Amino acid sequence: MDSIKKKRKVNLIAIVFLAILGIFGVLQLFNKPLEGKSVAKKIEAPREVLAILENSCFACHSNEQKLAWYDKIAPISWAVDKDVKRAREVLNFSEWNYSEGEHQGKMYAILNMMQSGKMPLHEYTLLHPSAKITPENIETIRKYTLSLSSVSPVKKETQDVHENAQTSEKISPSTFPVSPNGVKYTDEYKKWKVISMSTLFDNSIRVIYGNDIAVKAIETENFHPWPDGSVVVKSVWKQEKSANGEIRAGDFVNAQFMVKDSKKYTDTEGWGFAKFSGNDLHPTGKTASFAKESCIACHRQLAEKTGYLFDVPMKVNTERLIKNLQK
Repeated sequence: MDSIKKKRKVNLIAIVFLAILGIFGVLQLFNKPLEGKSVAKKIEAPREVLAILENSCFACHSNEQKLAWYDKIAPISWAVDKDVKRAREVLNFSEWNYSEGEHQGKMYAILNMMQSGKMPLHEYTLLHPSAKITPENIETIRKYTLSLSSVSPVKKETQDVHENAQTSEKISPSTFPVSPNGVKYTDEYKKWKVISMSTLFDNSIRVIYGNDIAVKAIETENFHPWPDGSVVVKSVWKQEKSANGEIRAGDFVNAQFMVKDSKKYTDTEGWGFAKFSGNDLHPTGKTASFAKESCIACHRQLAEKTGYLFDVPMKVNTERLIKNLQK
């Protein structure tokens, strides 16, 4: 009797195994290979920088996929195909048709994603541990990114503005600049509540303000989606160290605006992006499409967490934060 039960158990295991094998084989019939694309223009950077990008980024963010054998087997291949297509839309190192300033901006975005641990994706490095970013890798990318700023004509222009132009406080509200996509600068944000603060690798101080609609959305955790009319401004200054070692805000760098209007800014997930730099507050971008090309790609990574915003806490006691800042 025991031998009969044992035989039946073995037969059942064999049947289940064959059934799984059959299903697996059928899935391969629907396994379409990833669409191949040629390299239009590859990013140009120092060899050590390219080595890091190729090792940790190119598998998804380029037309030069070097997939492992298990990446090509359904159903894993379906997820890989979807992720690669999405990644190419956000950033493609094989279609690097960017100006010097755009190249610099992309590298800053890449560095931010690496430093925050958002890229490469955790689920990707679980299967591809060799693609993990090390602190040494980040330092190499950081040095290269900062070197772009040291030779960039954008920085030279900003330096000239600091030396020669009027300060933003002296610009009349009637002549406040307007970004190519219609976002107008306003200094009213200086009267708004502070909703967050941050620093960055470039030795800057960043204070994030929100208008009444944005503040209420944060306090009630009602920002999925953010209500229309929400405006968030990140004001950026250079760090200045006093003789006693105290760090204070130095020269003004820029004011970064995000305006929520779901009908007007459909191409950028309902957000209007703008950046006004230097003491003359010159807006970034030549056409209205600049935000679609340079801003939303990174902010889209934060859609689920903070509704497309960086550095905004899930819930904040703004009154306590302001008191702490005033101490």
